[in-house]
Amino acid sequence: MKIAIATVQVPFITGGAEVLANELKRELIKRNMQAEIVSVPFKWYPSETLIDCMLMGRMMDLSEVNGHKIDMVIAMKFPAYYLKHENKVIWLMHQHRQAYDLWGTQYSDICSWGDANFIRNTIIKNDHAFFREAKKIFTISGNVTKRLREYNDIEARTLYPPPQHLKELHCKAYEDFIFYPSRIDKMKRQRILVESAMCLKGSAKIYIAGSGSEKEIAYLKTLIIKHGLEDKIKLLGFISEEEKIDYYSRCLGVYFGAYDEDYGYITLEAFFSKKTIIVHSDAGGPLEFVDDRRNGFVVEPTAMAVAEKIDELTGNKELARKMGEEGYKTVVAKNINWDYVINKLME
Repeated sequence: MKIAIATVQVPFITGGAEVLANELKRELIKRNMQAEIVSVPFKWYPSETLIDCMLMGRMMDLSEVNGHKIDMVIAMKFPAYYLKHENKVIWLMHQHRQAYDLWGTQYSDICSWGDANFIRNTIIKNDHAFFREAKKIFTISGNVTKRLREYNDIEARTLYPPPQHLKELHCKAYEDFIFYPSRIDKMKRQRILVESAMCLKGSAKIYIAGSGSEKEIAYLKTLIIKHGLEDKIKLLGFISEEEKIDYYSRCLGVYFGAYDEDYGYITLEAFFSKKTIIVHSDAGGPLEFVDDRRNGFVVEPTAMAVAEKIDELTGNKELARKMGEEGYKTVVAKNINWDYVINKLME
């Protein structure tokens, strides 16, 4: 059976979406299917280029290749899910959020365009039409399912993807540092964690891993120097998967500051490492897993609120251990594994 995984990628930027597509391909091949990723380069600005990308998505011909039929397409991202195929299944990571839940917020640059309303309405109109061509629609989280229902009146089933290197995640110790591995971006809100260091009373350190926005990285570095936080915070930059697994295994807890996240691999990686997590009340996807004070902390997006929870963990490592154990029980109970995912996609 030949299966094409249809997605898009911003050139030179790799994140959770690319990891998921590659993991899906690997798992399909392990089950004796032929699978390939078909990726369209994506650029969301200016508006003319965004429309061109939508046309590219619709014009992709994945009906056959080299005279052989492609039996199934699993489409994952806007606008790759616009393609035509008689056996199209959508496993939605997210739509073009700037036209939906981010519209009117500081995170949507579409709003400032002269043709903003036209672009937004065009995206919504096409999503309405082309989603309904799919044989089945899944999403990667309840948060994405909720958005699809709210904005497009389309029902979907939530199908949680397992984190990468699931079997390697483990717990080694509870050392005095909080870990945050993520793309550096304003929406990921590393700056709240940096600001929290100014409010800490305990001895905990903060380790922030990841690459991303040069502007945001420069802001964080300036903030650290300005407030003399060099001894409290380490900006680790890009780290390998092996290094990330090691930091997870040794940290006291994990911070995940993202705003209205689609899913949030970090939550699952923390819990599979038996570590508790600090998230915000507007975190989105992570709130499907985090139960305040049982397996993690749900706090307002302020530096002081984060610092208070870090200090609480620093002063009570037994609490950190117990909450981490509860996090592990949470993800195990949700049946997050590739056998379940593939069976649902293929049934």
